[in-house]
Amino acid sequence: MPKSSRSISRAPIAKKSTKFTPNNLPSGIEIIDGNFKGKDIVSLDQFDKKSIKILFETVPKMRNIAMKASSSKILAGKIISLLFYEPSTRTHDSFEAAIKQLGGSVIGSPNPAQFSSAIKGEDLYDTIKTEEGYCDLIVLRHPQTKAAQDAATAATTVPIINAGDGIGEHPTQALLDMYTIYEKFGKLSNLKILLVGDIKNGRTVHSLLDGLALYQGNEVYLLSTKNLRLPEDEIKQFENKGLKIHTITTEDEIPKDAHVWYWTRIQKERFSPKELKNYEKIKNSFIVTAQMLKKHANKNMILMHPLPRVNEISKEVDSDPRAVYFKQTRNGMYIRMALLILVLGKQKTIRPHSKT
Repeated sequence: MPKSSRSISRAPIAKKSTKFTPNNLPSGIEIIDGNFKGKDIVSLDQFDKKSIKILFETVPKMRNIAMKASSSKILAGKIISLLFYEPSTRTHDSFEAAIKQLGGSVIGSPNPAQFSSAIKGEDLYDTIKTEEGYCDLIVLRHPQTKAAQDAATAATTVPIINAGDGIGEHPTQALLDMYTIYEKFGKLSNLKILLVGDIKNGRTVHSLLDGLALYQGNEVYLLSTKNLRLPEDEIKQFENKGLKIHTITTEDEIPKDAHVWYWTRIQKERFSPKELKNYEKIKNSFIVTAQMLKKHANKNMILMHPLPRVNEISKEVDSDPRAVYFKQTRNGMYIRMALLILVLGKQKTIRPHSKT
């Protein structure tokens, strides 16, 4: 069952059901099924098309609030803890901005791994159990895959939102990516999408593939070096969900009619010290330039990137109208505003006359 809101006088609720959902989610993690209130947001597998539609319909209202340049009071009195054990600019700041745009308050160490009791040896379980006593919702980023799932199990009174767990998932990034695509094409089905870079370790890639698999007719091209390919077992899993996947190794194999180019950086932090020589060899494998766009792209496509970029997209490309990665980051704030309102059950407090 969904988690209760923070209350000093309320005892912790019973642990959630241990039954697996129809989506084969981990024990205790619920599907959304159109009802976000009190639920953990750990995986894209929790979402169906109905839930994504509800979220996307809320986004324009959030944009209107943000454009007024004065915070609303929708989350007044609500306290959100931001626990980021890995460095982050866009995800952390967009969550903090989203909370403040809605009139909520933020707590949390800027780097729990260095400036919290974690440095003294406190484990994630104890941190979550402590933190949930202070807040209404916890946003967690962690270097370990499935850390968000573990946090959701530990927290009994407040929901957890996964802001990225190792090479696992990054559901809110996928949702803002999907919204950016939907905003351009008015659909999320029958699309041809190119994903480039660190396909193996990219949590944004994994989550986006999960999201695209919800819709019919999507065809995905994965361009990477051989050692950064998506493993065959994962390819089969996505194909079983309905995606048509092509693994390619050269720019000349990029389809000319692709709707989306989704570039990612080669993630140096995912290489062990012994593998750094290999990183140096492949870090410049795929770089978007104006010439490359002219040769392989069409006029109606969009170029996306979850950021940060290192050198994989030339700065000369920023002025191309097809480059939407900075718009993509702004969409991140609107998506996270909408998600916070829905999870905290505050959607009915949005003014009915707000333009959409």
